[in-house]
Amino acid sequence: MNDIDDLKAFTADDMKRVNAVIEDHLRSDVVLINQLAAHIIHSGGKRLRPMLVMLAARACGYNDSAGHDALMAATIEFIHTATLLHDDVVDESEMRRGQQTASSIWGNEAAVLVGDYLYSRAFQMMVQARSLPIMNLLADTTNTIAQGEVMQLLNINDPDTSEQRYHQVIYSKTACLFEAAARIGGILTEAGNGTEQALADYGKHLGIAFQLVDDALDYEADSEELGKNVGDDLAEGKPTLPLIHALERGNSAQRALIRDAIENGGLERIDAITQAIRDTGALEYTHRQAIEHAERAKNTLDALPPSAARDALVFIADFAVERSY
Repeated sequence: MNDIDDLKAFTADDMKRVNAVIEDHLRSDVVLINQLAAHIIHSGGKRLRPMLVMLAARACGYNDSAGHDALMAATIEFIHTATLLHDDVVDESEMRRGQQTASSIWGNEAAVLVGDYLYSRAFQMMVQARSLPIMNLLADTTNTIAQGEVMQLLNINDPDTSEQRYHQVIYSKTACLFEAAARIGGILTEAGNGTEQALADYGKHLGIAFQLVDDALDYEADSEELGKNVGDDLAEGKPTLPLIHALERGNSAQRALIRDAIENGGLERIDAITQAIRDTGALEYTHRQAIEHAERAKNTLDALPPSAARDALVFIADFAVERSY
């Protein structure tokens, strides 16, 4: 598997089934729900989280005509989509995946309520799998995500946010859903506690690597390629790892500049702050951490037998840290 096109081709049949489930469960008698949910579901996301469910299940030899793998993959995507809707309201974001956010088109009230609808729909879907371990897992995961949202809110405009607090947020907001998606593949196949845990560890470290790269790209990517405005994290006063590291390693003028930017938000000094991030090696530091977590993710896959699906999981870990969007 050499590139993302190979991955898409390999997973095409599985993802076609997932998309069919998504379409079927998106339907509502309320027109606004259909419009708003479809807007974000079909807005060009990578679909990595549902793909993890399908690949993890295949890597464990899943074979079930009931299609619970696709159902759970769609459930994961609905949970993820609900978090995006709520995130964009909290962050007052105007762009997501290269287009207007749902909240900027239909308003915050509609975005929050449709996010709630998708959460409740996800819980209806997970019940259909008739698996208490999956229900327990996703109930805990959605609770952890909500806690992560609150933790991030507490960190906003706080220049004293530690690296430890930052990592707690990215695990809770991002990595725990990757972790759940991969673990579900093991649960569906009754692969055993050891394999389940290996898959969960893979998902966790992959999710951390993915978010670390996202936070680095906010200061080095092109807005059009990234699909959102570069510097959004700074504008919102979010102390992500590049800023935290630059604040620790910068000179007195750089530290003062960064502290003021975090405390007050805005992009008035974005060029000077980006330069400070580069001068202190903050982007390299962030990428090194991402690579370490990607390697840890790949190492956990030794618990699985060799297969094309396992190779695809290895590729995703590499893609997570090598991507430019």
